[in-house]
Amino acid sequence: MRKSADVVILMQPSSNYQLLYPTIIAWEEYQKYTPLSPFADEVMEYLNALSASLLKDRESRVYPDVITFAFFCRKANLLAQKEKYTSAEILRLGRGIIFHIAPSNVPINFGYSLVAGMLAGNYNIVRVSSKQFPQVDFIIKHMHKLNEAGEHANVAKSIVLVRYDKTSDATAFFSSFAAVRVIWGGDATIATIRKNEIPPRSFDVCFADRYSIAAIQPKAILDADDAEVKRLAENFYNDTYLFDQNACSAPHLIFWLKSQVSTKELETAKSCFWTAVHDLTESKYNLQTILSVDKLTAFYCQAVNVDICREEMPDNYVVRSKMHELPEAPDTFRCAGGYFSEKDIDTLSEIAPIVTNRYQTLAHYGISTEELKVFVFDNHLVGLDRLVPIGETTAFALTWDGYNLIDTFSRVVMIY
Repeated sequence: MRKSADVVILMQPSSNYQLLYPTIIAWEEYQKYTPLSPFADEVMEYLNALSASLLKDRESRVYPDVITFAFFCRKANLLAQKEKYTSAEILRLGRGIIFHIAPSNVPINFGYSLVAGMLAGNYNIVRVSSKQFPQVDFIIKHMHKLNEAGEHANVAKSIVLVRYDKTSDATAFFSSFAAVRVIWGGDATIATIRKNEIPPRSFDVCFADRYSIAAIQPKAILDADDAEVKRLAENFYNDTYLFDQNACSAPHLIFWLKSQVSTKELETAKSCFWTAVHDLTESKYNLQTILSVDKLTAFYCQAVNVDICREEMPDNYVVRSKMHELPEAPDTFRCAGGYFSEKDIDTLSEIAPIVTNRYQTLAHYGISTEELKVFVFDNHLVGLDRLVPIGETTAFALTWDGYNLIDTFSRVVMIY
C-alpha cells in the first residue's frame, strides 16, 4: 500500500471475489472518489434511465419486486423524496465510499441499499448475496446496458457490485477503506463481519434480524365486501408468502382486536380472512414438503412452552396457533412459509409489554392513525419502527429501521 495525504490506498485487492459490475475496476482510482450532494441531478438522471430500461424490458413483468424497484427509481418519485429529505438550510455531502453487505432473504434489497447510498451522494460497493437470484442478474444486465451506451458515465463509475462466499477475505479489503459499512443480516452474520476493521472515522449501520407483527380490527372485515376481503388477502400474501415469510417485515404474530365485536362475529371475521388467504395461497404458493414438516415441528415446539391450540385449516398452506396467553418472548417461536400465531386482545396496549427493540413492523388493518400514535407514544415503545397498512410491509422507504438513510449516509458541512 501507499499513502496519499491522509488516505490509505490499497494497491491490490483480494482476488477471491466475482466482479459483477463493472467488467473491470482500478481500485486505486476508485478510491479517489468525489462525493456529491444528496439527490444530485446526475444521480437521479441515472436512476431514472435505469428505471426506464427495466420497465421497457418485457421480462420485468415476471418479477413484481423488480417493477416496484423500477417505479421507486423514477424521477418523479425521486423528486418527491428530495422534497421530503433535503433542506436548503442544511448543506450536506456524501461521506465517501459505502460498503453494503446485502441480505440473502430478499433478492431486491441490494438495489434499495445501493440507491440509498447513491442518493446520499456516495460511491457504493455492494456485496450481493451468494445465492443466485434472477432479479439480481436482471438488474445488473440493465446496468451494463446503460454503461455500454456510454450514458451517465460519471455516476456509473461510482458503482461496484461483487459476489463472494464466506471463505473470501474480500470483506476485510472493502472494509479497510469504507466510510460507512452497511450490514444486512442476522446477529451472527453481523458479529462475524464486525471482526473486520474499518477506518477510525468510519462506522457501521446494521440492519439486524427483526420480528414483525400484525393487528386487525375484525369489524373492518365484517364491514368489507368480497372484493375488499380479496384485496386484503392479496396484500397479506405479498407481506408474508412472497418471500416465504423470511423478510424481517413479514408478520408472524397476528393480534385480533375483539372489543367492538361479539365472539361469534370475531370468529366469522377470522374465518372470512383466513379462507381468503388460504384460497389465494393454495393457487399461488409452492409449498415445499420440508416447510410442511418445519411448520409441524414449530407447532409442537411452541406447544411445549406456550398454552396454544391449533386452529383448523384444510391443509398446511396456512398453519395457525391460537395463544391463550401472551408469553414474554413470542418472537422465539417463528417459522417460515405460512406459520402464524394469533392472540385476541381488547386494546393495542396489551401488545406493549412484549415489544423489544427486535420488533420492526406492525402491519395493520381497520385501525386509525390516531389509535396507532396513542399506542406507540403512550406506551413509550422501545421497538416497532414502522406501522404500515397490510400490504406495505416490504415497501422500501429512505427511513428504515428508524434510520434516516440520507442523513446517516451523508455529512453536514457547516459554513459560518
